[in-house]
Amino acid sequence: MATEAHDTGGASGYIVHHLTPLSTGEGFWTVHLDTLFFSGFLGAFFLFWFHLAASRATSGVPGGLQNFAEMLVEFVDTQVKDSFHGKSALIAPLALTIFVWVFLMNFMDLFPVDLLPWLGSMMGLEYLRVVPTTDLNATFAMSISVFILIIFYSIKIKGVIGFGKELAFQPFGPWLLPFNLLLKVVEEIAKPISLGLRLFGNLYAGELIFMLIALLPWWGQWLLSFPWALFHILIITLQAFIFMVLTIVYLSMAHEDH
Repeated sequence: MATEAHDTGGASGYIVHHLTPLSTGEGFWTVHLDTLFFSGFLGAFFLFWFHLAASRATSGVPGGLQNFAEMLVEFVDTQVKDSFHGKSALIAPLALTIFVWVFLMNFMDLFPVDLLPWLGSMMGLEYLRVVPTTDLNATFAMSISVFILIIFYSIKIKGVIGFGKELAFQPFGPWLLPFNLLLKVVEEIAKPISLGLRLFGNLYAGELIFMLIALLPWWGQWLLSFPWALFHILIITLQAFIFMVLTIVYLSMAHEDH
């Protein structure tokens, strides 16, 4: 499949084709349909899987699905207890959702790079990008959602006046109010930007390497694809973990009332 694409458009054409989303609309109103479909499908899969584990939960000898679900819940709960110092019933479920959902979206990168786009072409789809986290719109949508929660809890815990004082008077006191405000605004805006760009950049680069491997002769593909896939499992897990932990830390900072 890579050879056919290479023959028709060269290596650059093959890469551009695979990185072009299935979209509709123009300009600001462009909607990436493949990103919405795969992220929604994986989110529904996550909910179904955990609902199934909960419905089959038993106080006796647990099954494999229950064991795995409990292991994930305990792992996330430990991270929340270590990093979050406030009181909120939302943080642990949010952290679990972020970790599993981001991991599942990242995991799509391990499918053969030509398989799902080829199946899509059989259904008449010209483009199909199957890894939602290689779409900057998806990673920024998640990070902006976290940013909204940061602002919400900052105002809820500290009050409008308290949050305003934090923006205006820290860290250098009231005499440097404009400088304080500039620093705090940059600090707050940097949180969603760093969250979104870190996840996007790592997964985009990983997907690009898979495409470059697919353009090699068959012996090069066999030699490099498996080792890179094994290493990439670590990357996709680590990126899901980092996104979750930073979300917990940022929300913990929002809950701090000085």
